[in-house]
Amino acid sequence: MDGVLIIDKPSGRTSHDVVRDVKKLLGAKKVGHAGTLDPLATGVLPVCVNEATKLTRFFLHHDKEYRATMLLGVTTDTLDREGEIIDRHEPRLQEREIRETVEGFIGRIEQRVPQYSAVKFKGKALYKWTREGIAVDPPVREVTVHHIRVIEIRQSYVTFEVFCSKGTYIRSLCAAMGENLGCGACLFDLRRTRSGPFAQEEAVSLEGLPDGERRAVLEKNMIPLADALPGVGTIIVDEDTQNRIKNGYQPMCGVLRDADTPLPGKGDLVKFVARDGGIIAVARMCFSPEELYLMKEERQAVEILRVLN
Repeated sequence: MDGVLIIDKPSGRTSHDVVRDVKKLLGAKKVGHAGTLDPLATGVLPVCVNEATKLTRFFLHHDKEYRATMLLGVTTDTLDREGEIIDRHEPRLQEREIRETVEGFIGRIEQRVPQYSAVKFKGKALYKWTREGIAVDPPVREVTVHHIRVIEIRQSYVTFEVFCSKGTYIRSLCAAMGENLGCGACLFDLRRTRSGPFAQEEAVSLEGLPDGERRAVLEKNMIPLADALPGVGTIIVDEDTQNRIKNGYQPMCGVLRDADTPLPGKGDLVKFVARDGGIIAVARMCFSPEELYLMKEERQAVEILRVLN
């Protein structure tokens, strides 16, 4: 059983907990998730089963969408409501000031990775160093906030939607907003509504179901390997080319010129698929379609990134 599941992760459970549950329910050999959600958060968690774990790397670069609520006036050590309160202020702010500050974070920004995070330093997660009382200087990352929209402001609670690049910490975003407002803030609630092409509408919840029904739900909602990379160009190849790719062959320009489907651009991903629909490999285009037709037939056209069984 190979494929991708879009799980609606419940609050209070780690992403690893969900992976462990799926692995046990399906009796799978390999299961992994594509993009960690903190225990506090809910929502879209792509989970790869067996052969699909080879595709995990292609999901990790997806942009994400969240619906978040921050609590103004409260600062915690973990940057969310589950941490220890280290400062508290009464926010005396106008709605216009709050909206302008929140929406002012659109664009490329620098974020320092939270001390309580799974990012590793010398092979050990930062949160483990922090809990041991060892000071570690977290790395600074540049992320992109494509869009923010404030949905509701109710007393000290501000709910907003954010569309951002991979690696964006929403709790760090809330802390920075609170600092700019002068009252401090922490993340109160978070839901991931989209991860790349996968939206919350297709996410399945396992909460409250007996094991037998949970397994049936997983089997019914498994996305086949061939459909697991929507939006990625497809090239159908014959059995001979299929076998050659599995043995290390890098397809040449002549092979791609015969493709029946439009080719993606230079640097874009493309998947090679057998005539029966099974995915063979994922590759990156070396040339644009226009350049491809100017090259010699024996020139390597793609770089194979991952071969599947």
